[in-house]
Amino acid sequence: MNHIEYLKGEHAAHVAMFQALEPLFPMISDVGNLLRDCIQRGGKVLLCGNGGSAADSQHIAAEIVGRFKKERKGLPSIALTTDTSILTSVGNDYGYDYIFARQVEALCRPEDVLIGLTTSGNSANVVRAIETANEIGATTIGLTGGSGGKMNTLCTHNIVVPSSVTARIQEAHIFIGHCLCEILES
Repeated sequence: MNHIEYLKGEHAAHVAMFQALEPLFPMISDVGNLLRDCIQRGGKVLLCGNGGSAADSQHIAAEIVGRFKKERKGLPSIALTTDTSILTSVGNDYGYDYIFARQVEALCRPEDVLIGLTTSGNSANVVRAIETANEIGATTIGLTGGSGGKMNTLCTHNIVVPSSVTARIQEAHIFIGHCLCEILES
């Protein structure tokens, strides 16, 4: 395999996907404003996802709690992917599909925002978390790809990355997460 040609192809696919994100900018801006409003009214931002999306949830929560670019006080955000005791006990007692929903039930309030990351838009445990947050009256945001899946009809806003390639979707999700943090800090 010619690695240089492979890298050129991956780079071209990455650039093309990022160019295709421009129609999503108004929605990303609206979601950033929702996050800012959430924090200003005393709410918090919760995030969840599986695998790479779990890592992205943690990354975005860290930017919100710590800082993105601006020196400021810490802002309230929780990645629901980090507590292994909760994840394993809920997974064992209720099933893996409930590992995030149970935490949303315990921690989420109507003034909060839940961001669910799932490249397909169909991850059962993320879908259940969004459904639970909706029942509570929280604002729900999806970061998905492909067709947007079930998240299209469940979320207040579903930011659907125009790609069906997991790597490209995840690259876009972290870019979008950084943009949301920038808007939140403004």
